[in-house]
Amino acid sequence: MLESLTFVVFLVLVALVFDFLNGFHDAANSISTIVSTRVLSPQYAVIWAAFFNFVAAFLIGVQVAHTIGTGIINPAIVENRIILSALGGAIAWNIITWYFGLPSSSSHALIGGLIGAGLVRGAPRYLF
Repeated sequence: MLESLTFVVFLVLVALVFDFLNGFHDAANSISTIVSTRVLSPQYAVIWAAFFNFVAAFLIGVQVAHTIGTGIINPAIVENRIILSALGGAIAWNIITWYFGLPSSSSHALIGGLIGAGLVRGAPRYLF
């Protein structure tokens, strides 16, 4: 079941939900200063942020994504359940902090979810 194409498609959909929430959650943080100081109108600030978020992957590189993918937990223990758990934890944290108006980072939520899922997956081997 966990290796089936249906589950992988479901996992991709969950990742897209996280991606949407990441933009939804962090967009205000990224443009609030330039809008509140009236440097840019909200419309141009959103266009500016969208453009640079897209272009940054091509100009700056993917070192952060590489670190998250291989440098946080041992890649040998990563499986579909770990990815689903990390995304689920990050999605829940994003919704909770958004609801209560707490500033937080979606990227840090994802890293925390990955660490938590990795600890649960790897801990039984070291504790027992």
